[in-house]
Amino acid sequence: MRVLGVDPGLTRCGVGVVEGVAGRPLTMLGVGVVRTPADADLSLRLLAVEQGIEEWLDEHRPEFVAVERVFSQHNVRTVMGTAQASAVAMLCAARRGIPVALHTPSEVKAAVTGSGRADKAQVGAMVTRLLRLSAPPKPADAADALALAICHIWRAPAQNRLQQAVARHPVHATKGRTA
Repeated sequence: MRVLGVDPGLTRCGVGVVEGVAGRPLTMLGVGVVRTPADADLSLRLLAVEQGIEEWLDEHRPEFVAVERVFSQHNVRTVMGTAQASAVAMLCAARRGIPVALHTPSEVKAAVTGSGRADKAQVGAMVTRLLRLSAPPKPADAADALALAICHIWRAPAQNRLQQAVARHPVHATKGRTA
């Protein structure tokens, strides 16, 4: 399975591609950051994020795109930019028919480090170890993108089995029935 992880942001949008299957050693195929100038017009920044993600999709041809689920922050302006960059990543994937999975920051941290409260340094250290890298990817946005890809590779098989089980055995409504 080849996954493009996207840590959305307007100034720095982390991207990383990991290949492998759960239970086997994983391989990093690429890592980087799509950058936009903070003083540029919002529409041009979003266009730059789109062009950057499209280049990563062209070069690495992932089977899945894993994007960090946007969560509420105190700074509304920051969360809006993150949400907009996230939407661009999802749009790029959807345009190509690539399935998109959203993972929360705590879900990713728990998958990679064992703790949903891990800090950025711990995530970077575990990404380095899991991918057998010589040093943690910089900046942290790049390491976070790889962590998203790893999380998806490890969680996708269980999620797929769960979805298949639900599809085979749908829950029937019991409204109006008496025992």
